Amino acid sequence: MHTYSPIFLPMAILALWTMQVLLLVPFARFKAGRQGHITADDFRYGESERVPDAVRLPNRNFMNLLEVPVLFYVAGFTAFLSNNVDSLIMGLAWAFLALRIGHSVVHLSYNNVMHRLALFAISNVVISLIWWVLLYRMLTA
Repeated sequence: MHTYSPIFLPMAILALWTMQVLLLVPFARFKAGRQGHITADDFRYGESERVPDAVRLPNRNFMNLLEVPVLFYVAGFTAFLSNNVDSLIMGLAWAFLALRIGHSVVHLSYNNVMHRLALFAISNVVISLIWWVLLYRMLTA
């Protein structure tokens, strides 16, 4: 029998969003390569200085989705395993998901640094709140 918890839905959506952003990386690189802006050697040791910003951007956003969101995935599993999935945790989980998708959308579109920073900072507060709630519940159980 499979156990389903609602916490897995925002986790799955964020994972799928991350994979969608990953798809943008080769598209940007191949397009720039076809236009003669870069060569394969520009990626021999990461990204050389010749790599245009439009090509770096999706890769940087993808990396953003692999950094702090790891704490979200671990928190989701921790909440599930400790039987702490409730409306508070779910509300925070949905807020984190929305903020991270919003961060990506801003980053990959008009890229206003202050808007991006606000979404990023608030999402970090939200993931911190999730962990503080879980820690409090573990210590007071």
